[in-house]
Amino acid sequence: MNVLHYALAGGAAFRTPGDLLRGLTLDEATCAVPGLPYTLGDLLAHLQVTQRTSLDLATGRADRWPDGLDVWPASPASGADLTALLGDLQAGLAEAQALAADPSSRARDVLTDLAAHSAYHWGQVALIRRLHGTLPEPEGA
Repeated sequence: MNVLHYALAGGAAFRTPGDLLRGLTLDEATCAVPGLPYTLGDLLAHLQVTQRTSLDLATGRADRWPDGLDVWPASPASGADLTALLGDLQAGLAEAQALAADPSSRARDVLTDLAAHSAYHWGQVALIRRLHGTLPEPEGA
């Protein structure tokens, strides 16, 4: 694995998204923390839309960031919505890792930006889960 792989999916200096999300429920995802401007669900929806758009740019499915894109969409409203959101995040991570194996110059630039953006927000996910008292122990710990 190269540095970009680790930056996108954890495993070196970062916990993996799968590890951070293990056991997440809709109740927790929609539970507000006093003083924070968003819930875990809001944060995950933001991660998903920015990840999907970044992957469209990296692969050439899009040539620029869409005008008017809502980068803070609504939090999942049901268990099925949360499951779909988490599934899309995992699929996007797998796509990003596949692209990172031999990226074009454009893909490398977009994936590097995505990795930095995502690392920032995955840290917030870990902090919010810690505040909820639900952050799982790392797998294998």
